[in-house]
Amino acid sequence: MADLTKEQEDKIAQLQMFEQNLQGSLVQKQNLQAQLMEIESALNEVGNAETPYKIIGNIMVRTDKDSLKKDLEQKKEVIELRIKSLEKQEQNIKDKAKKTQTEVLEGMNK
Repeated sequence: MADLTKEQEDKIAQLQMFEQNLQGSLVQKQNLQAQLMEIESALNEVGNAETPYKIIGNIMVRTDKDSLKKDLEQKKEVIELRIKSLEKQEQNIKDKAKKTQTEVLEGMNK
């Protein structure tokens, strides 16, 4: 195998950076998905609760069922949007990585 050119080394470094970015994005997405599951669980419980409570800081206060449901639905919507955004970002990174990998392989086969 021939020595790598400076350009090929730079592209390999780029690939490593893409991989790190992808891993960071996946961790963020997993955290958001866990939050989403918690919100969905809370929404189910609110429907069954006679007297719902909401945690504010270090205290729990009684709250209106409808306003709590609305608040949870809004949080759910925001998290779903963030997940979609991360998925688009992941796809963009994958596309760039694939293109860069192809360029490196083509350069090595010359």
